[in-house]
Amino acid sequence: MLNIVQAAGWPIWPLIICSIVALAIIVERFVSLRNKVVAPAELLGQVKQEYVQQGVSNDMLNRLARNSLLGRVFAAGLYNVNSSREVMRESIEEAGRASLLEMGRFLTSLGTIATIAPLLGLLGTVVGLIEIFGAGQGTGSPEKLAHGISVALYNTAFGLIVAIPSMIFYRYFRARVEALVVTMEQQAIKLVEIAHGERRA
Repeated sequence: MLNIVQAAGWPIWPLIICSIVALAIIVERFVSLRNKVVAPAELLGQVKQEYVQQGVSNDMLNRLARNSLLGRVFAAGLYNVNSSREVMRESIEEAGRASLLEMGRFLTSLGTIATIAPLLGLLGTVVGLIEIFGAGQGTGSPEKLAHGISVALYNTAFGLIVAIPSMIFYRYFRARVEALVVTMEQQAIKLVEIAHGERRA
């Protein structure tokens, strides 16, 4: 592997950096977009039970804010539970937008890597071919020319190796965020209706 990297030349190093960054983002997003971190399924039931039994307290709001992203949304809504339905919904929407930004963190960078990796690979191949023919290797034996071209193509291959998984995970995480947003919206609407006596469960 080290021989391939050395043979491919300097253009492969930006691709190696992109691959490391993409891998770090993928691992971080897998950890951060788990259900228990974003929207625990049992949270609404727990909040409803505590709200009915004890009402809203500062301790409850602080625990919710530390619980998950959905907990922050619930805390924002319950902080304004004594206000009108519209004010409560507006506070939930504001917290929801902040949560959406949190869930989408680094995804733009991952999408950018998926887009530029093939271009960086192509750049490396073009640079390699320029070096081959500029050094006069194109006038040598066909075997040397073929070897030089194959080395230059390492960059294109590595660019695709970085880009394809990056694009797959970018699309997966975007779909995951959209699904979580829908879940959070549904849970928040239920909380508003429960708090204003329009819903029992």
